[in-house]
Amino acid sequence: MPSLGHQRLTLASLRRIARGAEAIQLDQTCLAGLLSGVEVVDRVVASDEPAYGINTGFGKLAQTRIPPEELEHLQHNLVLSHAAGTGPLLGDDVVRLVLALKVASLAQGYSGVRPETVEALVALYQARVYPCIPAKGSVGASGDLAPLAHVAATLLGVGEVRIAGERRPAGEGLRRARLAPMRLAPKEGLALLNGTQVSTALALAGLFAIEDAFAAALVAGALSVDAAMGSDTPFDPRIHRLRGQPGQVEVAAHYRDLLAGSAIRASHLRGDDRVQDPYSLRCQPQVMGACLDVMRAAARTLEIEANGVSDNPLVFAESGEILSGGNFHAEPVALAADTLAIACAEIGALAERRIALLIDASISRLPPFLVKDSGLNSGFMVAQIAAASLASENKSLAHPASVDSLPTSANQEDHVSMATFAARRLADIADNCTGIVAIELLAAAQGVDLRAPLQTSASLQAAIAKVRAVAAHYAADRFFAPDIEAVKRLVSAGAFNAFAGGLLPSGG
Repeated sequence: MPSLGHQRLTLASLRRIARGAEAIQLDQTCLAGLLSGVEVVDRVVASDEPAYGINTGFGKLAQTRIPPEELEHLQHNLVLSHAAGTGPLLGDDVVRLVLALKVASLAQGYSGVRPETVEALVALYQARVYPCIPAKGSVGASGDLAPLAHVAATLLGVGEVRIAGERRPAGEGLRRARLAPMRLAPKEGLALLNGTQVSTALALAGLFAIEDAFAAALVAGALSVDAAMGSDTPFDPRIHRLRGQPGQVEVAAHYRDLLAGSAIRASHLRGDDRVQDPYSLRCQPQVMGACLDVMRAAARTLEIEANGVSDNPLVFAESGEILSGGNFHAEPVALAADTLAIACAEIGALAERRIALLIDASISRLPPFLVKDSGLNSGFMVAQIAAASLASENKSLAHPASVDSLPTSANQEDHVSMATFAARRLADIADNCTGIVAIELLAAAQGVDLRAPLQTSASLQAAIAKVRAVAAHYAADRFFAPDIEAVKRLVSAGAFNAFAGGLLPSGG
């Protein structure tokens, strides 16, 4: 159970929070620091010195001084007015991450919030009471204001929560978590709203889904090599050492391991009139290795952000200062999400090309469209079209979001990151990529079946067994969509992650 505050969150623990609702708790050694931050805020309030968001308005209204008797009202109004999100609700996995990340940030003691406020967020998480957070409405600076306001509103007993998949009034959720509606102290509303936790949670969820697709694509790509009777020579370590790209070197080793012992490969070591395979087979280490390097770089950025403090202003108890800055600007998350989007689109694009290769009898030397009695049967014809549509859609979705910016708050916030959308669309890109890879797994398994009595390697036979557990060999045309969805579920559940052998940034 992660103790949030002084203990760093790892990618592995974040994945468990997202996927398995791993229990969390507040690190009790953080209590002294939290109380010290509150004391600084209280001194500022007593001194009547202006401090942004504590006794002033917000954004363009920062010059407006708020009298002491209105400070609680100020924080309450802030939450209600900023809860302006729209669109479908974020999933429970993302909301779990949002709650855990917000606790981890506030617990470090630089936000000026009371321990009971942080404990309230922990209580919601532990009771599996998930604030209903609309997915749209944030530009990723000043933090994720609108979506985080919906979290804060829950603590006030306003809005809705989701309990066991059902939408219920926030007050009912508080009772389930054994909480009463809160009265916010000075700065607490601002601290709850400000920060990059929603963007980061969305990006992490996207990363984990992309990891699942990447691992399955490694397996599918190796299967396609054998199905097409391709060569394993392009995976020779000497080739990859000369270039030196780390992901490429590691991925090539995995392809060698996956194909080791294949009787299909051994059957055409000599006498094969083909000199070189198409790029979608031959250049897999170069493409997938580059994608892996990008995933790892983005993962490092997101892990740092998950452990950072990103609200404003920040309270430094040791000096008694409250400093205004811009840690809420989510540019690191936006750029990481954009690179993940491009990498995921490439994983899917390469997989789609291998599907096209397998159904083309002139290249794969398999029955047309991977089915016997083709003509009577159409086989994988439209499955490849579906994969092509998903790959094409991803090309548009992968356009960088971070290059866009629109000024907000009457030009006070004149450059924004668009991190929330950059991260949110990763779910769609990963889902499309998962669909493509699922179709390739079916196609490549079909191709290997059609090479009988020759068999692929033991590792790849184990992968085919996973596919065949949910989708039988395609002997003749049948209703195909259920097979694709069944294999998609396998991929999304991480069923092929073990085949990646430690390559995945979070460990899978």
